[in-house]
Amino acid sequence: MAVDSTSSTWSQRFEQGLHPAIERFNASIGFDITLLQEDLDGSIAHARMLASTGVLTAQEAEQLVAGLEQVRTEAAAGQFNPGLEDEDVHFAVERRLIAILGPLGKKLHTGRSRNDQVGTDLRLWLRRQIGAIDAALVRFERALLTQAEAHPEVMIPGYTHLQRAQPICLAHHLLAYVEMAERDRARLRDLVKRVNLCPLGAAALAGTPVPIDRRHTAAALGFEDVYANSLDAVSDRDFAVEFSAAASLVMVHLSRLSEEVILWASEEFRFISLTDRCATGSSLMPQKKNPDVPELVRGKCGRVFGHLQGLLVMIKGLPLAYNKDFQEDKEALFDVVRTTLDCLEAMAILFEEGLSFRPERLEEAVASDFSNATDVADYLVAKGVPFREAYQLVGGLVKGCLQEGILLRDLPLERWQQLHPAFEADIHQAIHPRQVVAARRSEGGTAFDQVQLQLQRALQRLP
Repeated sequence: MAVDSTSSTWSQRFEQGLHPAIERFNASIGFDITLLQEDLDGSIAHARMLASTGVLTAQEAEQLVAGLEQVRTEAAAGQFNPGLEDEDVHFAVERRLIAILGPLGKKLHTGRSRNDQVGTDLRLWLRRQIGAIDAALVRFERALLTQAEAHPEVMIPGYTHLQRAQPICLAHHLLAYVEMAERDRARLRDLVKRVNLCPLGAAALAGTPVPIDRRHTAAALGFEDVYANSLDAVSDRDFAVEFSAAASLVMVHLSRLSEEVILWASEEFRFISLTDRCATGSSLMPQKKNPDVPELVRGKCGRVFGHLQGLLVMIKGLPLAYNKDFQEDKEALFDVVRTTLDCLEAMAILFEEGLSFRPERLEEAVASDFSNATDVADYLVAKGVPFREAYQLVGGLVKGCLQEGILLRDLPLERWQQLHPAFEADIHQAIHPRQVVAARRSEGGTAFDQVQLQLQRALQRLP
């Protein structure tokens, strides 16, 4: 029995409908309805372009536009609810348009294919989401900068290999993550150049004999340029991979900071206190306050990394041009965006109102270790002692102090001068943690005045 071409997705080449299980398996309407607004925007631009080239009359184009806007209104009111029979958002819109306008609705698809249509929709959607992620990164940066401004003179132990290394300014530590976020923003800005190419007009894979104006449509949709090759236009998903890679780096940076917050909140560190706004308790142990936010952020990295790997595997063996495999890009991208935005928001809230630093504990921490040992060597170097000789002398001194259970700050001047005659009474001042930090005035260093310059530059960069 022939299929009714007015209600079926496919042409009359097909005599039977899909098996119900295959219909469910094949359909993407359950998730690509996310692209509805972009599909309507792209269709409106396409209709007006067809009128500009004489394929449609101006009246026909405006009737199509009015019909598409009606679909938008219905969707906003919860009255547009396509089902499995619509297969995807593109056919769902077209079918509703035909129901509204009759035969005129069938003209909308002239000169395009779902292949270039879905590519256009996805790029429009991702372009908007990149803007949202950039705004979320800015909020996250501001939260860090607010904490940095609030603690201009507070110090914190600096670590390498998770071992105490040298004391640093707390604001300097926080600003390192601001720099990471700025690189994330720069990557996204660069990526927009490749997202912002319009595939519409490539049709199924080879272009179209319909007299279209691809640049008219691209300009109407805010694209910077059009794809130069129609095969590439419908089969390119590099931008999806590149975005997922950029989002993965955002998550890496959030996860590194999360790990530090988790350590700082532990009884072993006690560098911060968690407020009730961003912590939970234990169902068994009443004394517990758990750092759920950073733990969840750290855990959610796996989702984003997994989607990146999934996209790479999806496209690695695909011949030109379009393949149904590309249907798998949407759920991955949707989840990457949702997860990244959620984690950025959660981390911003954590630093806005979910934790407080403990300056007294931090002061105690930087004063009770051997992280000023390098400054002893630097002191000798300034007196003309070769660095390697100074390094060996101080290493032996630290070993002796550890055996005696005392710190460098507790050594009397006589002990210093027994080690080397270059030591004078100012050695105790030179190895005081505040002086140790203040002395590192090289550009980008942790000295308090340098950090203030870094802080001002970071604030000026933000929109």
